[in-house]
Amino acid sequence: QPVLLWGSLGCSWFLFREGVKPRSSYRTGEMLMSTRMKENPANFRPSEKTFVFNFKTGQQSCVLTASIQIPMQGSINDLHGRLMLLHNLPYFVENDLKSSLDQFVDGETKKNYDKEAEAALEKLKTNDLCAEQFVNTWAKAYQETTLEYARPEEPSWDEDFADVYHDLIHSPASEALLNLEHNYFVRVSELISERDMELKKLQERQSVEMDKVMQELGKTLTDEDVNLVAAQHFESQQVLENKWANELKQLMAIQKQEYQEWVIKLHQDMQNPNNSTVSEEIKVKQSQSTVANERVFEERPLLEESFTIHLGAQLKTMHNLRLMRADVLDFCKHKRNQRSGVKLQRLQTALSLYSTSLCGLVLLVDNRINSYSGIKRDFATVCQECTDFHFPRVEQQLEIVQQVVLYASAQRNKKSKERTEVPSGNGGNDDKSKVGERNPSNILPGEFYTTRHSNLSEVHVVFHLCVDDNVRSSNITARDPAIMGLRNILKVCCTHDITTITIPLLLVHDMSEEMTIPWCLKRAELVFKCIKGFMMEMASWDGGTSRTVQFLVPQSISEEMFYQLSNMLPQIFRVSSTLTLTSRR
Repeated sequence: QPVLLWGSLGCSWFLFREGVKPRSSYRTGEMLMSTRMKENPANFRPSEKTFVFNFKTGQQSCVLTASIQIPMQGSINDLHGRLMLLHNLPYFVENDLKSSLDQFVDGETKKNYDKEAEAALEKLKTNDLCAEQFVNTWAKAYQETTLEYARPEEPSWDEDFADVYHDLIHSPASEALLNLEHNYFVRVSELISERDMELKKLQERQSVEMDKVMQELGKTLTDEDVNLVAAQHFESQQVLENKWANELKQLMAIQKQEYQEWVIKLHQDMQNPNNSTVSEEIKVKQSQSTVANERVFEERPLLEESFTIHLGAQLKTMHNLRLMRADVLDFCKHKRNQRSGVKLQRLQTALSLYSTSLCGLVLLVDNRINSYSGIKRDFATVCQECTDFHFPRVEQQLEIVQQVVLYASAQRNKKSKERTEVPSGNGGNDDKSKVGERNPSNILPGEFYTTRHSNLSEVHVVFHLCVDDNVRSSNITARDPAIMGLRNILKVCCTHDITTITIPLLLVHDMSEEMTIPWCLKRAELVFKCIKGFMMEMASWDGGTSRTVQFLVPQSISEEMFYQLSNMLPQIFRVSSTLTLTSRR
C-alpha cells in the first residue's frame, strides 16, 4: 500500500512506494514526488506543467517529478532550496537540479507566452476590427515606454531662448537688452496713460449724468429709469475697459515677438566674428518720452535692519536676515524717478533670471484664484505695466492654476467619498458635509500657488499664500495653516534654487485697529521662532545653502514698533558677533 506523507510546502504532498523510507528512498528504489505551486499571474492564464529530474546515486536511478504552475511568480531559488532541504537530496545534485529547474521554467514560460500570442493573433484574424488600429496602438505603446523606439526629444523654444538670453545678458549686449526693454516699457506706459485718461473722462461724464438723473428722481423719472441709466453706464464702462484690455494684450504680444526675434538675431550675429553690424545693433537709442516721468510712484521712506546669523548644531550655515518696512508691491514696481533708474534696478534681476539665485515673494491672498479684487488686482495691475518677454501673462498662469485646482479637488472628493462610504458615527457625516460645502475652484488656507515673472522689479517668483480672517486673531499657534504654508514655501525654495525670499512678518499686509503693540510683538515672536526652526530644517533639505530671508512689516507701522521688532530678532536668532582688531604701536 502506498504511504501518504504531508510536507510543509503549503499545498505539497509526497507519494512514496510501500516499504520505502523518505530519507533513504533515493537509495532503495524510485521516488515519485509532486509539488503544486499556487500562483496568480495577472496577465496570463496559468497552466500546470510536470517537471521531471533524473539522477543516479551509485547504481540506483531516481526520478523527481514536480507539478508547477506556469508562468511562475514565485522564486525559483526558494523552490530549489525547499526541495533540497525537505527531501534530503544529496549535495552533488544541487547544481544539476538548479540548472534543470531554471531551464524548465524559462522554456515553459516562453511556450506559454507564445501560445497566448498565437491565440491573440488568431483572434485578430477572425475579428472585424481594423488591423491598422492595433498596429498604431502597439507602435504608440513602444514609443512611449521603450527608449529605443522613442522619438528624439525636440528642442524647446523656451529653453533655447533662455540659453540665448542668459548668454547675452552676461555679455556687452546687456545694456542693449535693457534699453530695448525700457523702450517697450515706455510704449506700454503711454498706452496705460491713455487708457486711464479716457476712463477718467468717461467716469466724470457718467457722474454728471447720474447727478442730473437723481435731481429729476420723483419728478419726471422713476427708480426704474435710474436703474436703467446705471446699467447703461456700467455696460459702457465694461466695453471701454475690454477695448483697452485687448489693445494692451495685442501690444504686449507684438512686443514679445519682436523682442525674442531681435534677441535670437543678435545672438546669431555675435556668433559670427566677421560681422561688422553687431556693434550697430547693440546701439539701441533710449526713448525720450516724457510719459515715464509723469507716471512716477511716490517714493516712501524705507526702514531696514540687516543681520548675519549662523544656524546648525555642528556644521553651521550662515544666513542673512533683513527686517524691512515697506509696501509688499514695492518689490514688484519699477521706480521711475530718473531716466536710467529702470535699467539700473532691473540689471541684477535680469542677470539672475536663469540662475541658481532666484528671488521670491510671499503674497497673502484669499481662497479665490483670480485677479479681480484686493491686493490681487493691484498685483495684476503692476504686472501689466511691463511686457513679460519670457513667461506667460499672469492671467494665463492663473488659468492654468485654476485647472490644476479643479483636477486636484475632483481627485480629493473621489477619495473622500471612498473613505466615507461606511461612515462611523457623526464624524463621518460631518466630514461628508464639509466636503460637499467646499467650492472645488477655491483653495484652502495654508495652500499656495506660484507665478513666474521676468518683468517685476526685484522678484522672479511670487508665492500666493491663501490665508483667512484667522490670521488677524491673537491666538494662532505654530500649527496654523498659514505657518505651515510658510514651511512648505521654504521647502519649495530649497528645491528650486530660490535663495532670497520675502515674508510678511505679521502675516498681514495692512494694519488695523485690533493690531496693538502686544499683538504685533506676540505675532512677530511666533513667526521668528517658526522661521528659525524651518531654516534649521533647510539644512537637511538642501545641504546647508546660505540664503537671505527678508521679514517685511506694513508701511503704516510706527518707527518705535519697528525698532522693538528689530531688537527682538537678535534675541531669537544667533547673530554673528563683530570682532574689532587693533594694532599696537
